Amino acid sequence: MLRRLLAQRLAQIERQVARVEATMHALVASDAEPVARLDILVSIPGISIASATALLADMPELGAITGKEAAALAGLAPMSRQSGQWQGQERIQGGRRAVRQALFMPTLCAIQHKSAARAKFEDLVQAGKPRKVAVTAVMRKLIVLANALLRDRLKWAPEPA
Repeated sequence: MLRRLLAQRLAQIERQVARVEATMHALVASDAEPVARLDILVSIPGISIASATALLADMPELGAITGKEAAALAGLAPMSRQSGQWQGQERIQGGRRAVRQALFMPTLCAIQHKSAARAKFEDLVQAGKPRKVAVTAVMRKLIVLANALLRDRLKWAPEPA
């Protein structure tokens, strides 16, 4: 009986997820502006439709601000900790947690497969930075890139070799 109930519940959840996704796609498709912004974000290596949708939903001002402001709003800009002669370690803080969460897996994907992100990551690790700090730096680079592409209304194109 429990297996049957769990199977029914799982089927119900799958139907609800499909309905939410269909509604989301219908809302995005009803206006040309979000579709164009979504296409630009999806053109960036590592960013999927789910990640792009999350970025647009959680950071609607993306493309209308500077790169530093985008990094700060996402909580990916290093913040100095100092007082008088004392100098603390810089850390990321504040910002929008949902944006960082939406960028984490695309960043890992970009590091694993794409040359520019991988090169940046490997350079930082070889310079002695911890791997988590290097991932955060690549996440910052990714949000700044997304902001610039949306601002200029351009799709991502690989640099010529």
